[in-house]
Amino acid sequence: MDTKSLHTLEYFSILEKLESYASFSASEKLAHALRPTNDFRLARDRLERTTEARLLLSKQAEIGVGGACDIRPQVTLAERGGVLEISDLLDIKATLESARELGRFFAKQEQDYPHLVTITAPLVPPTGLIEAISRVISEKGEVVDDASALLASIRAQLKTAHDRLQRKLEQIISDPDTTRFLQEAIITQRNGRYVVPLRAEHKGRFKSVVQDQSASGSTLFVEPLAVVELNNAIQQLQLDEKEEIRRILAELSSQVARAAAELNAIVNALAFFDLALMCAKYAEDLQAVEPVIHHPNEIGKQDRRSVLKLLKARHPLINPHQVVPIDIYLTGDTFSLVITGPNTGGKTVTLKTAGLLVLMAQSGLHIPAQSGSELMLFRDVYADIGDEQSIEQSLSTFSGHVTNIVRILKKTRWNTLVLLDELGAGTDPQEGSALARAILQNMVEKKAPNLVATHYPELKAFAHSQAGVMNASMEFDLSTLKPTYHLILGIPGRSNALAIASRLGMEDKVVEVARSMLDPNELHADDLLDEIHAQLENSRNELESAKLQHQQAEKIKDELQQRLDSIEEERLQILENAQKEILEEIEFVREELKELRKQGGSGQQLGENWKMIQKELDVMEAAQQKPVERKNISRQPARPLKVGDRVYVRSLKVEGVVSAILTDAVEVEIGKMRMKVSAGDIARSKTETVIQKTERSDLSSTHVSSTVGKSPGLECHLRGMRVDDALPELERYLEKAYTAGLPYVRIVHGKGTGTIRQVVREYLQASRYVERWEPALRTEGGEGVTVVYLKND
Repeated sequence: MDTKSLHTLEYFSILEKLESYASFSASEKLAHALRPTNDFRLARDRLERTTEARLLLSKQAEIGVGGACDIRPQVTLAERGGVLEISDLLDIKATLESARELGRFFAKQEQDYPHLVTITAPLVPPTGLIEAISRVISEKGEVVDDASALLASIRAQLKTAHDRLQRKLEQIISDPDTTRFLQEAIITQRNGRYVVPLRAEHKGRFKSVVQDQSASGSTLFVEPLAVVELNNAIQQLQLDEKEEIRRILAELSSQVARAAAELNAIVNALAFFDLALMCAKYAEDLQAVEPVIHHPNEIGKQDRRSVLKLLKARHPLINPHQVVPIDIYLTGDTFSLVITGPNTGGKTVTLKTAGLLVLMAQSGLHIPAQSGSELMLFRDVYADIGDEQSIEQSLSTFSGHVTNIVRILKKTRWNTLVLLDELGAGTDPQEGSALARAILQNMVEKKAPNLVATHYPELKAFAHSQAGVMNASMEFDLSTLKPTYHLILGIPGRSNALAIASRLGMEDKVVEVARSMLDPNELHADDLLDEIHAQLENSRNELESAKLQHQQAEKIKDELQQRLDSIEEERLQILENAQKEILEEIEFVREELKELRKQGGSGQQLGENWKMIQKELDVMEAAQQKPVERKNISRQPARPLKVGDRVYVRSLKVEGVVSAILTDAVEVEIGKMRMKVSAGDIARSKTETVIQKTERSDLSSTHVSSTVGKSPGLECHLRGMRVDDALPELERYLEKAYTAGLPYVRIVHGKGTGTIRQVVREYLQASRYVERWEPALRTEGGEGVTVVYLKND
């Protein structure tokens, strides 16, 4: 892409915004180096990667690279034979742990996040490196005693020598014959050696080696001759310890060097993953959308039709509360858009918005526009905007613009986008206008997509008569003498000079004289434009009024629907509670009958009555176990369900996210599992509005009776229970979960001493309901929770 145009369109300001979302320096460098691509597959993959990252963040808001660092400089140092510091090795460990966590997460996510899975494929730590660092260095950043047998021995000797030295010094400072010479009876250190504070006037009376003195000179810090050898021994052991630690760190550094390629690949993968998250977060803040991007061959190289359709496009660097959305079209046989309007009316912003959004899309960034926006993949984007005056090169503004335009025209093709501001300005108006029309004609002949801003009325007429060129104008409010910044397609801008002069107090006589000097045809054209603009304004006001009334009607309808849904939910709850009470009563009757049978013996008459009563109870129980059907109380169809909507699954009593809409069911993602459920079994997560129809199919609102039992919920809590109580509770829970058809459950047993966890897992290993089990992720409870996957018979 043309570097000069990237600067002109403020593309690097976008990169600065993007860099602010970086979690570590490696991804920040990637963002800084990001450039638009004219490779279709790469551009499409970048956009899809950003879309996947947005979906991921909507489900896992806290996901990221954790404590990862850019460890490539440390790896390079290790490759060169250098010895890494403890802090460097801890950074490597933290980075590998973050990589391992992400790698495990994406191992089973290929269907949902194929691009992110590809990016994170290298996130497999080198075998044994994390363990090796953990074994040697503690969380406090210290080399542990067990790092090597020699280090443990040295430290044991050092402790013994230190204790002997302390005892000897304490004897000295406790001796009355010595205490009278001391400034204070304490032990301190100077120059790495243990000393005592001696009064300067007693220097000759106490056999010692002076190591230091106080600032006043009244105190000497001396090493008694009796402990010199002990001090020497400690210093030698300290040197031995330091050398052994260096040897251990060198060994770890060598292990890092051997894994250099893998470590660099891991950092690169983490950086690209974080870049995807950065693009997603920036898109969310911009309220951006993924544009539809077309390969030039899709459009048809023979026709060479351009495509640039930006709906409600907003300049990403303008305050979102102030920016005015605009629509920009270059489709079909229209290659050029000639924009006219007053100064500071938004012409330049319109050009920059179009160019910048194209650059963002081809960089993989979602664009601040409305869904449905689309563009062709451009080979390059060229812009001539702003003051091109150069004192250094002795170029005037006009010469600077022409020099740049000459360069641009040499490179312009059918698949390049050209943006020209104030074309032909800065010189004689007649010649400038003629040159502008000729340049425009040249680009139209090449069928190169372009947007041109101008003040020349001749270009309006050219655009009106020339095939492939369309007029557009920036709206101006004469009542306030201010631009509205709305772009109006198909209509040239009005000449507002006389009207503005009149409203600002210019004498009517002067204004009329000026008017009389104008071509009558031009006056007539301006009158027609005034009428067209007035009609457009009326149409816009009527449309806004209609939209407002529609919104109010929809709000009232939603409120009524919520009330109806609330009433229906209350009815369902009452019926479900009644069912529960009846089932409890049936169970109570069964227990009573058992007792009666025990007391009544086994006579023939009792046996026949027993069978008859049991049969009646079975019929009653079966009737009460049928799900309560929801009535269709919606007077208007609810908003169609979309993929990504959060819903509540009544039979499971859990929330999930819609992952697919099928012909006769809805696929809902609950945690890591996907389930097909009937439409009647779903309510919207917030308002619990019943789903009556979907975008892809008309699902019946009649509840489809479920054959599964009542769900006990996705979690079983055993924390704090004794083993004797926990196992029966677990058995009952698993039976209910299996009968309810749950795909998986979570057993919360806590960490504690590990007794409950061990017993639970031994039971799960032999359970007929269990397919497999695994510990929960660290972020979801770790060893305190066991995730159990149930059989699907």
